[in-house]
Parts: sequence; structure tokens; C-alpha cells
Amino acid sequence: FVTTRWSLILQTQASDNAVARRALDELCRSYWFPVYAFMRKQTSDLHTAQDWTQGLFASLLAANSLAQLNPERGRFRSFLLAAAQNFVNNERDRQATQKRGGDRNILSVDFSEGEQRLLKLPVSQLTPELLFEQQWALALLERVISQLRNWYVQAGTLDLFEHLRATLTGDPSAIPLCDVAGTLDMSEEAVRVALHRMRKRYRQILQNEVAQTTESADDVQQELAYLLKVLSAH
Repeated sequence: FVTTRWSLILQTQASDNAVARRALDELCRSYWFPVYAFMRKQTSDLHTAQDWTQGLFASLLAANSLAQLNPERGRFRSFLLAAAQNFVNNERDRQATQKRGGDRNILSVDFSEGEQRLLKLPVSQLTPELLFEQQWALALLERVISQLRNWYVQAGTLDLFEHLRATLTGDPSAIPLCDVAGTLDMSEEAVRVALHRMRKRYRQILQNEVAQTTESADDVQQELAYLLKVLSAH
């Protein structure tokens, strides 16, 4: 069974600075935007949202906080959302006037790019919690597609991937296989087989990504079903 994100968090406290930095960078790349989207739903001030996002990750990476982490807590998504909720509540209780970000620039991310992504989202009445989970699911799918694309790049069949990728998250029948076959100079049957293999590989990568955020393999299908449900929320 794959290593979970729990152990990745613990690696951020490794004595080997290179190991700790790599673990931290991976966590930030994977999860900063769902957290930021949650924070922006909590406050209309983008600077406060940025400070809270930085502050949350800083608090998670504090030695005392990590000492309390338990790899058996289950879904990392639920843990991170609860941590974000608690962080905001604590900040409001203290009515802090000093920004948290200042000397705690844990995240090397482009918040302006994140703000542009938020502006492109359709107007909705999603709660901060549901927005977090929706962006979590979308970020997960982006990582899956990226890994799958890299596989086809290494195999030297990127053209095949680009022509068939739309079928992964949509209707497979939406793309006429005869058109793809003609473009790539393949038989229609060969394209059909390639599509079947691509979708199978996609499911494998997707399940592996979800497995990294759950406690056990038994939780994977439940988490997948929940995330698909979240994506359909408005």
C-alpha cells in the first residue's frame, strides 16, 4: 500500500534538510489552492486570506503540532479542512491585528495566480468547506492527468494522449474514433484498444492518488465516490 500524505508531513521534520524541503514543497504544491479558496470564502480581504493560508501551513509545520499527528487519523482531506477551520476560528477569537504571513512565508506560491483562478470560477453559493473540497478534487484530477501525460511523453505517444484525453473525464463517444484513427494513421481498432488502456491507466493513477490521502485501501472507493459527488455541487 502506498505511502500516505501523513508520512510526507512527518518528512518535513526530517534531520536531512533536503528531504524536509522536498516534502514541504510537494505538500504546498498539492494543497495550497484548496486551502486558499477556503480562506477567501472566510474573508473578503485577500491579504488576510493569504496571511491565513501561510499561517495555517506554518502552524502545521511547527514541531509541537507535528508531534501530535497520528497516521491513523484517516483522510488527509478531512484533517486539513478541520485544521483550516480551527485556524480561522482561533484567528477570529484572538482578533489578531498583526498579520500572520510576514515572517512566515512557508508557501512559495503565486497568490495572484490563485486569485485569478478564483475569479474564473462560476458564481455559486458554495460554503467555504464545500469549495475547499471541490478544489481539492479538481487539484487531485489535475495531478492525475499530469502523471498520465508524463507517461505518454516518456512512451513517445503524446499525440495519442492529446487526441484521447477528453474522453477521460467526459463521454468516450464524444470523440469519433475513426477521426482519431485517420489523424494518427492508425486503425480504428488500434485506437479503441489504446483508449481502453488509457482509461485503465487513468483509473489506476487516480486510485493511487486517492490512496495517498486515506488511511487504508478500503477507504479509496468511498473517497472517490464522495469527491465525484462534490464536483457536481453548485
